[in-house]
Amino acid sequence: MKYSIVFLLLSIISSFAQTLPSGPQVLTFHSDVDDTEQPYGCYIPKDYSEKKTYPLVVMLHGAGSNHRLALRRVFGKSNAEGENDVEASLKFPKWKDVNYIVISPNVRGTMGYQGVAEKDVWDMIADAKKRFNIDENRMYLTGLSMGGGGTMWVGLTRPDVWAAIAPVCPAPPAETIKYLDNVYNLPVHFFQGDQDPAVKVENTRKWVEDFKTAGAKVTYQEYPGVKHDSWVNAYKDEFIFTWFSKFTRNPFPDKVKFTTSQLKYNKAYWLEIIDKNVGETAKIEANFKNKNILDVKTENITAFSINILEHPNFNTKSKLSLNIDGQNLSVFGLTNGQILIKTDGKWAVGKRPDNSKTKNPALEGPMTEAIGDRHIYVYGTKGNPTKEQLDQRRKIAEQAADWSVYRGDFMGRVMVFPRVLSDKEVRPNDIERSNLVLFGDAETNEIVEKYAAYLPLSLKSSARENASLSFIFPNGNRYILVNSGQPFWELPNADNSPFARLRSAGKASILSGYGDWVLYDKNINNVISYGIFDKDWKLMEKDKGLLKNSGMIDMK
Repeated sequence: MKYSIVFLLLSIISSFAQTLPSGPQVLTFHSDVDDTEQPYGCYIPKDYSEKKTYPLVVMLHGAGSNHRLALRRVFGKSNAEGENDVEASLKFPKWKDVNYIVISPNVRGTMGYQGVAEKDVWDMIADAKKRFNIDENRMYLTGLSMGGGGTMWVGLTRPDVWAAIAPVCPAPPAETIKYLDNVYNLPVHFFQGDQDPAVKVENTRKWVEDFKTAGAKVTYQEYPGVKHDSWVNAYKDEFIFTWFSKFTRNPFPDKVKFTTSQLKYNKAYWLEIIDKNVGETAKIEANFKNKNILDVKTENITAFSINILEHPNFNTKSKLSLNIDGQNLSVFGLTNGQILIKTDGKWAVGKRPDNSKTKNPALEGPMTEAIGDRHIYVYGTKGNPTKEQLDQRRKIAEQAADWSVYRGDFMGRVMVFPRVLSDKEVRPNDIERSNLVLFGDAETNEIVEKYAAYLPLSLKSSARENASLSFIFPNGNRYILVNSGQPFWELPNADNSPFARLRSAGKASILSGYGDWVLYDKNINNVISYGIFDKDWKLMEKDKGLLKNSGMIDMK
């Protein structure tokens, strides 16, 4: 009996420890954005061993595509003759084995690679790292079209993760240009057809030259006579794996150049930007001139840290000679993550500032950040509404939450499913875990009323019928996004970049480009003003006059 129990326990343990089969397959990770299981394509080498570490290739699909097609594409397997994408998605053909783990996210469909989609990419990578032994110094990123643009965005906002990146006919977000300096230590391979009608060859050529100017190690392959499907040539015969194999990440380069417009992207190699001027692009360039001699140049930065105890150009037994923006400092007993702070124009060694009540990497805005993670749409029941009025309030919240609008056979649907609740149904756990998109004001929504005393502005009740006020504000470790008056989708689109249509189908994506707050007048069909809050989440002095003169806003 005793041995039977032991055998049974061993059998149960063994069943949980079963390894995945080799070859192409589909895995899932749990997304806390909307409590769904999200699929991703995965290739496991034929002789995978848990005793070894493996390089990782992340492949990002294009518009109108999916994770299964992307996994085929990166191995050079295009559709068979006469086969459409729907049919090609049904099966994985045989292909040559490579000694890489390869993963490809679905990212909810066609919505670019920012916001929820960007989070899905990093969640997928985290899931793969739990399952497999990944070599952190051999992680590579590639993608085609929308995914080529995603390769540039994900690659440049977190450049120290990757050993090399390879964008194919890329369609990047407009904001990518702000992060150009970050490519300095990255090998990059661009691919492009010179007859591409969707992504113009002139655009990619310009990116190639910009990358070279920024110091990147750039390879460019242009295919004469090829249209948008340049990926057929780029990924032919598993070429991309051969190219990636040439590169290994150096976590401690002698020189680091890093630029960011958002503090959530604040780390590169051994540098971290702790604080910056609100609304400004922060830049830092740090270069070891010699052993223990470090030269640093900054723009719009008030605090940063260095993490160099393991750097080959630093001797822990000697002092560090620093030159920051022309100011000389000597640091003895350097610690990992040593903080440097700028006060009244002078740099000094200091402690990490307490930014829990100010803008920080986790809570900085803009408004679209509220919908880039887990969020709930909340309509109000306050003010004794009639049944018709309550139905209308709920309908507005449901419209905002409906991301999966059908956009035709190519663009399809965006598969994000946030919840819709009334103010009375919101639980403490919802407030703790979720960003809240609140419709109404203190007179119509109990949650807005709860926070009203802390909010920097509000829409006057007399302006409800003709105006729309939307703004973001921190709530603990989460955000609230308040929309008072008319729904925010009445606003004109502020993002007219060529590939803006690849953004989320969620109605709140219209807020992209408007910063932390926006006031709209329906009568004149015009945005009266928009902007960002200061470091303390208060209105800028320059904005107060215009808002006051509008006659629509109460300000704290």
